[in-house]
Amino acid sequence: MRLRDIAGISRRTQARLSWAMEVLLVGILLLGLYRGGPGVVVNTLIALAVTQLPPLLERDFELPMDPALTLWITTAVFLHALGTLGLPWSDLSFYQSIWWWDHLTHGLSASVVAAVGYATARSFDEHAEGVVLPPKFMFVFILLFVLAFGVLWEVLEFLLTEITAVFGIGTFLTQYGLEDTMLDLVFDSVGAVVVATWGTAHLNDVVGALDERIEEWLATRNE
Repeated sequence: MRLRDIAGISRRTQARLSWAMEVLLVGILLLGLYRGGPGVVVNTLIALAVTQLPPLLERDFELPMDPALTLWITTAVFLHALGTLGLPWSDLSFYQSIWWWDHLTHGLSASVVAAVGYATARSFDEHAEGVVLPPKFMFVFILLFVLAFGVLWEVLEFLLTEITAVFGIGTFLTQYGLEDTMLDLVFDSVGAVVVATWGTAHLNDVVGALDERIEEWLATRNE
């Protein structure tokens, strides 16, 4: 069973959903510019950049980006950008007005980070001398990789919050305190556990293609 089978919808529908969210991201960007919200603009620009990574990887590096995998990535960044916006008649963003929104986006984003960490680790395991990652250790590695990334993200949130407060400009990322940070790391762990438990089997196509690209690169170096 592959990732697209779990989604339960056709490949064409998955591709259309990804495209629709990209169009909506452009709308969110324009609305952010109209409202003068720097947080909305910056986060949406980053989200739009991330949505261009799957076609870039597929075109330039020949990595097979299944439509369900693309939809997975697009959904994570779309919900994050949408969360910074909120309803037109409210001054509060979805992150501020919906208590579970932050947990949802952290879990989804962590699952994407976990997938990247898994694919990278598998490639190093195959090609780097002296690196051996037993299957049973991979679960622990993915969890630690995501937690390390999560801690780095929380530090970045804290620094940006402090810097923007000093200069009196709107913040791009907001940290709401120690409890919020701990909850973020908890849901980061949830996303990592989901990928480590069920998701790795559905990333084999990407890992296999990545291995082929590395082997070609190594062969070129040895010529």
